[in-house]
Amino acid sequence: MPRSFHRRGERMAEFDVVGIGNLNYDIIMLIERFPEFHEKVNAEEAFFGLGGAAANTISWLAHFGLRTGYIGAVGRDEIGQAHLSYFRRIGVDTGGIRVVDVPSGVAIAMIRGEDKRIVKYPGANLFKDIDFDYLSRARHVHLSSNPPETIVDVVNFANSRGITVSLDIGEAELPPEVERKVDYLMMNEDEYRRKFGSLDLSLSGAKNLVVTLNGGGALVRDASGNVHEIRGLSAEVVDSTGAGDSFDAGVVYGVLNGWGLDDAARLGMLLAYLTVQKVGARSAVMSLEDVIAAAGKVGLNLPFGRN
Repeated sequence: MPRSFHRRGERMAEFDVVGIGNLNYDIIMLIERFPEFHEKVNAEEAFFGLGGAAANTISWLAHFGLRTGYIGAVGRDEIGQAHLSYFRRIGVDTGGIRVVDVPSGVAIAMIRGEDKRIVKYPGANLFKDIDFDYLSRARHVHLSSNPPETIVDVVNFANSRGITVSLDIGEAELPPEVERKVDYLMMNEDEYRRKFGSLDLSLSGAKNLVVTLNGGGALVRDASGNVHEIRGLSAEVVDSTGAGDSFDAGVVYGVLNGWGLDDAARLGMLLAYLTVQKVGARSAVMSLEDVIAAAGKVGLNLPFGRN
């Protein structure tokens, strides 16, 4: 059954989570070697499907039964229609998605082992417009793949309205005064080291911090300053596309259910583990019941249904 959330002492929010980010069409090719200048090579395997970091995260959360919405932009083309149709089919509200007269975003990836090379065409994504009335209907907002000015505006707005925020920051800059307002800041080890010079989690001013580690696992620091190292699961990586987005979904689902940040990160680790074993960012997306079964298979004891 879909689960409903509301902030204590306030009216029930219409959405549990609203995602804000890009909407792309992914073309992924697994190759034995990269082509030389003016050379053509055949791919061993290819995948074509819908993508976009925050959209991948929202896809998991919708499958888990949360009430979800999305803010983004697509073109008036077949790709744009596919995004809208997919979201509507899985129960994501599309009222925050603009349809513009610019081609929808596309991302092309060539993957050889651990080496991934990506070319993106942002297209319609550059024309997303933040509808703050729409955003005010959320209990939580998740951001990924957004320009700094959008991040600042959304974080400030959410903070003023008591809406919690999770932010997968990537390489974007974030002013310290805004960083302190972020409830859950997520990044990978390389991004964190580039921003702060080391893996010292006390250097970030975010309320809660999640840093995924190279080779699996994560370091987390909660709002009380407690630091936990989450051990990774061993998997043969077929395609890492969307693994971070899946991890984010686990964290968001966990914290909205009142789990500790360590358990939420363990769920994120499980979803990433499932994702990297398939080609495509959303190929592993499944129901909550199937995730619970997968957790049992790998011996993860998570607090499903205990809250």
